[in-house]
Amino acid sequence: MQATPRPRVKICCIGSLDEAWMAINHGASAIGLVSEMPSGPGVIPESLIAEIAARVPPPVATFLLTSALDAELIIEQQQRTRVSAVQIVDRLESGAYRVLRRAMATTGYTELKEFQRIEVVVQ
Repeated sequence: MQATPRPRVKICCIGSLDEAWMAINHGASAIGLVSEMPSGPGVIPESLIAEIAARVPPPVATFLLTSALDAELIIEQQQRTRVSAVQIVDRLESGAYRVLRRAMATTGYTELKEFQRIEVVVQ
């Protein structure tokens, strides 16, 4: 894999369409939209996630952050919100990745990755 000429940045916890555009206008390549979580900041209703995702132009990626652990629930959530990417914030149940990969094959997704959560502070 080759390095990109400029880093790609995802801005998380977007709470409105105005915030999404602010992030995009400042160079974000992706935005994070936080669905229902057991704790933490930035949670917005799925209806607002869907509204924002529908108005963000490609190539900006729209990430749904989900705490759902069941593959079918994650698939349904993505279908309701129509985001371009899903970020799973917890360990999935056994066999869930297989179900997700199979579902992704019919929707145009080609790759499923697990990510380690890191915190970055820019001063």
